[in-house]
Amino acid sequence: MFIQPLDLSNLGTTVGSTTGTTAKNSMTPEASQDRFLKLLVAQLNNQDPLNPMDNAQMTTQMAQINTVSGIQELNATLKGMATQFSSLTALQGTSLIGREALLPGDSLTFKNGQGRAAFSLEAKTTDVKVDIMGTNGEVLDTVEMGALSGGLNGFTWDATARGIDPAAVKGFKVRAFDGATRVDSVSLQRLSVDSVSFSSGSIYMLLENGSTRAYNDVLAFM
Repeated sequence: MFIQPLDLSNLGTTVGSTTGTTAKNSMTPEASQDRFLKLLVAQLNNQDPLNPMDNAQMTTQMAQINTVSGIQELNATLKGMATQFSSLTALQGTSLIGREALLPGDSLTFKNGQGRAAFSLEAKTTDVKVDIMGTNGEVLDTVEMGALSGGLNGFTWDATARGIDPAAVKGFKVRAFDGATRVDSVSLQRLSVDSVSFSSGSIYMLLENGSTRAYNDVLAFM
């Protein structure tokens, strides 16, 4: 009896009757290699002595089994990495609870009459003022912040101490200067993270104002 060169297309399935072997185990690289070697030995034992398998055929088939095993090992590695990534994402998400998320916006967040917000400066400044704006567009108060470095800066404002109802506050505006030169700024909301959830590998945060935002929506955390 003479057989043809090995067909590796079925290495992912069970060959013959192997008791005690599950379908899962039959997909491992070790199981594939074992089946390959059994088939190879059978082929060598039954090859045509007048026309034996040449070295090129042998090399080709060895390369095929190495490729199959390599792909299976790569899949196992990627699966392990995905599991690790999910664990790290969950750990990162829980560490955000209680921190403040900075989001684009010029609204103040109030708690017990204390308003808080933040802004980002494009460069250092010699003088920064924050105007607290009313619902009719009027300036209710001004927070003097002096010279500040570029980057993120937070501030708080006590509405109660000034006898102002937080409901009368619309937002804030930043006036920043380096000498006589105006410095651009970006207004930011500060909202505490109350809880986190996970969906499709992404982190979602429930903020203190009741809104839910994705992790990628947040510019920074304080």
